[in-house]
Amino acid sequence: MTRITVAKGDGIGPEIMEATLKVLLAAGAKLEIEEVQVGEGVYLNGNSSGISKASWEAIRRNRVFLKAPITTPQGGGYKSLNVTMRKMLGLYANVRPCVSLHPFVKTKHPVMDMVIIRENEEDLYAGIEHQQSDEVVQCLKLISRPGCEKIVRYAFEYARRHNRKKVSCFTKDNIMKQTDGLFHQVFNEVAKEFTGIESEHWIVDIGAARLADTPEAFDVVVMPNLYGDILSDVAAQITGSVGLAGSANIGETCAMFEAIHGSAPPIAGKNLANPSGLLQAAIMMLNHIGQTEVAQKVQNAWLKTIEDGVHTADIYKEGVSKQRVGTREFAQAVIRNLDQKPSSLKPVAYEKGASFNLPKYQRKPAAKKDLLGVDVFVQWNGTSAEEMGELIQQLDTPEVKLTMISNRGIKVWPEGFEETFCTDHWRCRFKHVEGKFITKQHILAILSKAIEKNIDTIKTENLYAFDNRIAFSLGQGQ
Repeated sequence: MTRITVAKGDGIGPEIMEATLKVLLAAGAKLEIEEVQVGEGVYLNGNSSGISKASWEAIRRNRVFLKAPITTPQGGGYKSLNVTMRKMLGLYANVRPCVSLHPFVKTKHPVMDMVIIRENEEDLYAGIEHQQSDEVVQCLKLISRPGCEKIVRYAFEYARRHNRKKVSCFTKDNIMKQTDGLFHQVFNEVAKEFTGIESEHWIVDIGAARLADTPEAFDVVVMPNLYGDILSDVAAQITGSVGLAGSANIGETCAMFEAIHGSAPPIAGKNLANPSGLLQAAIMMLNHIGQTEVAQKVQNAWLKTIEDGVHTADIYKEGVSKQRVGTREFAQAVIRNLDQKPSSLKPVAYEKGASFNLPKYQRKPAAKKDLLGVDVFVQWNGTSAEEMGELIQQLDTPEVKLTMISNRGIKVWPEGFEETFCTDHWRCRFKHVEGKFITKQHILAILSKAIEKNIDTIKTENLYAFDNRIAFSLGQGQ
């Protein structure tokens, strides 16, 4: 018997959770259920996090969480609970299988069978945003070596344990050479440890195009958070329906399982929702907790039900579907098919021990870190880069001088183009005149002069080299 935490969620959540649990228990799942409330009701009762302390304690105590979709109220002040839970619980790996059910669910890709593994904790989903000037806001993209190593290693280990042959990595490191560059670098390093598995890298734009056009070319795909969020939904949709897909969020101690779709308030309470996404997540949960035989029984029954043409409204199609059913009736059909297998679709045979624990990240020795310069960001409402250069050169010290100004990343001084449009947000780069290292005192001197000259500095970014490797981007056009 495994004790799990369950949240019925909002909108269609209670209906699909009830249907899912009925199927699991009918199949013989040995579950002890502790229910908690999260989501809209908690938000509207004055808790801006959407979850109570008692619910957190239950989830952390049981370590396995099956969650229905929730609603985040519109308006300011409400953070996404899904993102918060993934990060607070260290659920670094999001796993989304995407398998077509041709010809029983309409798809242009009948042989698609891939798994997208998405980094779940960092990237732009750190949610660190600031308005910096009247015209410019920023969002910090944070990529860490531990985050990269954990998710890439998970992807290769997943491929090995599930007899997958290839792992593909998607990044945009032709543009973001530091952040996505690190992800790609770590991918290449880890790939060398898994010699029996093919590895490849794609720039995310052309990789996404190929995924949408020829998904059968991919097996396991690993990528940073934002790309993974977008492309896992694309992949789920081109299999036939986002409503059929479940996901697992795996950490070192806790795991959360959920459908990838939302709470769909317009159809709540109408017995219309398809419980398949949450049921697929629950099957992943059963495998995770070692109840493999029950997971296999439920999955084959679900496949048999789809194959029989017993479909909810979202996938019902004349000429293919045989019976249009509601949420409850679909669950009952799956229960009737327990102990049966599909005949056209490929039945599953899960291997025991498919869940696995990876080694904890081992921090490497600190690199030699040298301060080469500083970028000082300034709000200035003028438009002439030449005038801006004259203004900012007033901040020069005898040893450290202005070397470049960029606007939205493009170099505008010196020798900029008058055609380049400039906002009120300027990056001003200072470096030592003799190519030497600078000190924090140099930075303080620059900022002190800015105060004296009434120049509006917004922030600074130090320019470092790590083990003699330059670790900052050039201005576009440099």
